[in-house]
Amino acid sequence: STDEEGIKKLLKQKTIGYIGFDCTSDSLHVGSLLPLMLLRNFQKHGHKPIILVGGGTTLIGDPSGKDETRKILSVEDINKNKKKLKAIFTKFLSFDKNEENCAELVDNYEWLGKLSLIEFLRKIGSKFSVNKMLSLESTKQRLSRQQNLSFLEFNYSIFQAYDFMILNQKYNCSIQFGGSDQWGNIVSGIELVKKEINQQVYGLTTPLITSSSGKKMGKTADGAVWLSENKFSVNDFWQYWRNTSDDDVIRFLKLFTEIDLEEIDKYKNLKGAELNEIKVLLANEITKLCHGLMKSQQ
Repeated sequence: STDEEGIKKLLKQKTIGYIGFDCTSDSLHVGSLLPLMLLRNFQKHGHKPIILVGGGTTLIGDPSGKDETRKILSVEDINKNKKKLKAIFTKFLSFDKNEENCAELVDNYEWLGKLSLIEFLRKIGSKFSVNKMLSLESTKQRLSRQQNLSFLEFNYSIFQAYDFMILNQKYNCSIQFGGSDQWGNIVSGIELVKKEINQQVYGLTTPLITSSSGKKMGKTADGAVWLSENKFSVNDFWQYWRNTSDDDVIRFLKLFTEIDLEEIDKYKNLKGAELNEIKVLLANEITKLCHGLMKSQQ
């Protein structure tokens, strides 16, 4: 986080925070589950979550964590993906307008699509140091491996920073959440908001979740574990969590379910058949969140 004490103080009052999701696919995979759970908890405690879909930034492509340029999608494909993603977000967050802290779904194409290049470069580009941009992890990795980094992608962190500034101005959004690979982009946004409108905002990232064996979560022999039923069956999804290794069960219960921590702590010394029952509980709870009750659970 950028300022742990400042964030604790901020969260003592009702606040507004956001996470951005680019529309590079028509689904999210379990790697996005932790940020979604973070936003869900944020809303449950009275705060207002904003989901920013990157209708604009997807046209550029985020170089973070990528060895090569992402495929550039058409506006039509991006819009299709955006609709599919909204169906996932509604499972985790309440968009009920009758609630004061209802979730908002915002598309950054709304403002990025209207930008004039020269005006943007003069007003916003002048606030960024190329030296600093070259030190961002996403840029450094590509350059050190002598892999191509297009000028288009190089601008990505500026646009993400600009998003934070717009959300702060329009919604009084004070904190951005994201995966740890977004750290450089989040810090860029905080610095821009400070320079341009002299507001104090914050950033908090979630770590990349790996299994106890060190493997990145969300991959199987057949590919990614998607959150959409049409890309990964509900039964396979349930089985994926049922097959969690013994060393990961308690940690995953804490991260991915809403069972009380005191209750989870009662399970930490279980072994064998008893622990297998807890794996079933883990699979049931996560599947219920993502897909509703399975027939076997009803």
